[in-house]
This record gives sequence, C-alpha cells and structure tokens, in this order.
Amino acid sequence: MSTIEQRLVELGHPLPAPAAPIASYVPALRTGNLVLCSGQLPIIGKEVVFQGKVGHDIHEEHGQHAARLCLMNALAAIKAELGNLDYVRRVVRVEGYVQSAPGFSKQPVVINGASDLLVQVFGDKGKHTRIAVGVSELPLNAAVELALWVEVDPA
Repeated sequence: MSTIEQRLVELGHPLPAPAAPIASYVPALRTGNLVLCSGQLPIIGKEVVFQGKVGHDIHEEHGQHAARLCLMNALAAIKAELGNLDYVRRVVRVEGYVQSAPGFSKQPVVINGASDLLVQVFGDKGKHTRIAVGVSELPLNAAVELALWVEVDPA
C-alpha cells in the first residue's frame, strides 16, 4: 500500500475499486507529466448514492460527502492509470459541478469536501486550482461530479 493510500485509510477514506465508465470514455488518461481524470460521480459499486439537487433534495453537508466520494473515485481512477498514488507530484486542478436547486449558491462549500481532503492527504502538494459551478442536471441525477488533474513523476 502506498503512503498516500495509508494516509487515506488513516483518515477513514480507504480507496475504492475504480468505477467502470458509464459511457464511451476512459476514466483517466496520462499525457506527459499530467494525468487527467474524467468526471467522477458519487458511486459506490454501481449505485449513485447521492442524488438530486443540493439545496432542495439534499443538504449541502451531504453534497460535501458526495464531493469526497467523487474524489475517492477520481483517485482510484488515477491509481489504476499510474499503479501507485505516490507518483503524484502535486494536485493541479479540481473541477466540481454541483446539481443545484434554484437560488443555491454554495457550490464552493460543497466542493470544499473534496478540496479539504486533498490538502489533508497530500499536504502542500494537494493545494490546487479549482472551479466550483452549479448546474441544472448531472448524469444519473448525481448531486456532484468531479474531475481531477494531477502532475506526476516522469515516466
């Protein structure tokens, strides 16, 4: 088990098996020293566990849990691409999409569920650029979708 995976376990977030794609794409792709992860949903097994609009169907705290679950699925996809999360030099970018009820504007608070965990796990290497936007719908009625970019050690 890698140092990063051990840290995740210590924080109560063991790495899941990578989620299977639900359409025609790859979960993660390496180009040079970057690995870009496709949008990940809050899926456990084959079930989307956080569904609906944040601010109406689910509370923002549950949205934060959904963002963390999306992050765990993103890290699992990156590990599948690299073989080991210890090859991550730094987290570059988080792209967070929150299925939002009309008038809900706390998307940054929701995506902090993922951002804060990245800093806990990776330390300063986990500080990143970010986008946190509200959208009217997401695939499979997911509450949150998250994409992750990381810089990795040279091949």
